[in-house]
Amino acid sequence: MNAHEIDFEIHGEEMQYVSVELDPMEAVVAEAGSFMMMDPNIRMETIFGDGSKKDTGVLGKIFSAGKRILTGESLFMTAFYNDGQAKRSVSFASPYPGKIVPIDLSEKGGKFICQKDAFLCAAKGVSVGIEFSKRLGRGFFGGEGFIMQKLEGDGMAFVHAGGTMARRELQPGEKLRVDTGCLVGFSQTVDYDIEFIGGIRNTLFGGEGLFFATLTGPGVVYIQSLPFSRLADRIWAAAPKGGGKDKGEGSILGGLGDLIDGDNRF
Repeated sequence: MNAHEIDFEIHGEEMQYVSVELDPMEAVVAEAGSFMMMDPNIRMETIFGDGSKKDTGVLGKIFSAGKRILTGESLFMTAFYNDGQAKRSVSFASPYPGKIVPIDLSEKGGKFICQKDAFLCAAKGVSVGIEFSKRLGRGFFGGEGFIMQKLEGDGMAFVHAGGTMARRELQPGEKLRVDTGCLVGFSQTVDYDIEFIGGIRNTLFGGEGLFFATLTGPGVVYIQSLPFSRLADRIWAAAPKGGGKDKGEGSILGGLGDLIDGDNRF
């Protein structure tokens, strides 16, 4: 194997975290902000790009890291090395409620395609890059789903699905239409495209996106019920607007609610 061979255990239900067990000299790489806890003798190192390739030179490292900018991620990732003489563990947490999905790349033909913000962590040696589309429609009209990441290698990788995760195994020629934000990832054998919903009423009054992803088998597709963009929209809609206190705004009680809860000051 080119990637480090790691052991892992996923804990929890709604807010999961994955505990990765490292043998001496093994390492795991993760997105910034996903770290939760680690044992002694684990060394953290900020690396340029994903650190999957050695001796690529300065230009190679800049190109590898530059591709990450297109996905909205940081130029840097964090590597966690076991410098001790015994097994040690490091854990990474979900960014919001959902499920952590383990992906064994050796069982996926060495490549898995996922949503740009789905990647959580992976064994050192797994490459994290961009899945460039040959179809212009995906790039111009794909919305949330047009920039996809590709995970390449022969090790373990972990992606996060918001809410409840659905796994669909498509037969050859079988099609599935998915909201672009709900698409977590799929195996490389799946063909995908962006399709316009159509219809003036759907476009103006449907309340959904203008496009959805069309996936054609064979292969496995992972779908999430709660995309982060949808969660963020709901939080923003419920957040108080304006500079002042408006806890009762929009409710039936309005200002009367402040009197009842004793928060009104004279």
